[in-house]
Amino acid sequence: MMWPPPLGRAAIFMPMSISSDAALKPSLGIIADDYTGALMVACYLEAAGIYAPLVFDAKAAVPGARVIVAGTRTRLAPVEEALSDIKAIADAFTQLGYSRLSYKTSAGFDSTERGNIGPVADYLADRQGIRPVVMAAGFPEFNITTHQGYLFYRGRLVSESIKRFDPLTPMSDPDLVRFLSRQTTHGVGLINHIQMRQGPQAVALAADALAGAGNGHIFFDISDDEDIEIAARFAIARELVVVASDPFAVEYTKMLASGEGPQKPAPHHAKGPAAVLAGTVGPVILRQLEAFAKTYPVLSLDLLDPRGSEAVIGGALAWADQHIGAQPFAISTANDAGAAERAQAAFGPIAAARKAEYILASIASALRDRGIRRFVVAGGETSGAVVRSLGIGAVRAFAEGPIGTGFCVAEGPDPISLFLKPGKHGGDDILIQALDHMV
Repeated sequence: MMWPPPLGRAAIFMPMSISSDAALKPSLGIIADDYTGALMVACYLEAAGIYAPLVFDAKAAVPGARVIVAGTRTRLAPVEEALSDIKAIADAFTQLGYSRLSYKTSAGFDSTERGNIGPVADYLADRQGIRPVVMAAGFPEFNITTHQGYLFYRGRLVSESIKRFDPLTPMSDPDLVRFLSRQTTHGVGLINHIQMRQGPQAVALAADALAGAGNGHIFFDISDDEDIEIAARFAIARELVVVASDPFAVEYTKMLASGEGPQKPAPHHAKGPAAVLAGTVGPVILRQLEAFAKTYPVLSLDLLDPRGSEAVIGGALAWADQHIGAQPFAISTANDAGAAERAQAAFGPIAAARKAEYILASIASALRDRGIRRFVVAGGETSGAVVRSLGIGAVRAFAEGPIGTGFCVAEGPDPISLFLKPGKHGGDDILIQALDHMV
């Protein structure tokens, strides 16, 4: 498809006009690169009055909503595997009539130099015949921003922040335009915060110039919430593919889905015993587990236990049997920073993470069979492994509440409630708070 003709100020800011019939038709399929991020978006949309079912399996996607969200595990998957998963979800969404597809990334565009953001952006652009792709990283609410194409994490360049120690996606290069250019053969151009402050006409002219110079992707600074609004309106006016972080994805969807029909009744949490499973590592979860341990029992597992994974799983379940039905409890593969480093040195970062996920996912499945119906899960990749082990294909998200997003329920005759927490999010008492809210 040729680059759309230039649009003036009025066209960019013209509100979307959607008829009552169109408001009930499928409009947008959002594919997220992990489960916790997908749930966060669905929660924000539900809070905005937009019914947004969340699926974890392409086969679970069903019609009945203008917006649908899919959680995948494509952030860390090999490129070929990630693209295969994206294709399966995209095919399912297209068959259901969702004419637009977007990709939701983490706030910091967590990835490696090989991918997967660039390859997925190229795939969606080729599939829909639309270039350039609109890209945007950041989450101003949590002090994650981009300026002049550079990523700042909590007020510091990402390369100087705690993110530089991330064992899987350390993000040592703060220049996201340069970093993304290593993931795609198409050029990545920048529209910076200063240009956006000059108004939508300046943005349109800058975008036309970048596209005319052969750039297949245009990266927008997200220094504040106004940047998000300007860039989202531009993406809608030009009908472009969007690859962006949470707040951009939410704002873009809210604009696109305006005029939706009546909201479905709010969901209800499942009843029954509860357990916490923590697979993330780092000081945040260690503080949270320490706070949890003041009230409830906690079992820490050692990935280097010489007995092997199956024995570790069996021992954890024997321990859990003493507590199920009496009180909530936590099982964690996060011991201390030293333990995590030793496991990564022994197995490699990816293999160590997958080992922890396998152990906790196996435990989750067995706990479900023992009657656990409320799960608090810490860690994005761990959340994906646990959800799959529980055989959950789709959930209904709860609107953002007093402790934020992350709550959902797999509805049906035997419901299961979940709180899926990104590893670094939340205060020290969030695990206890989550259990208190799952009633």
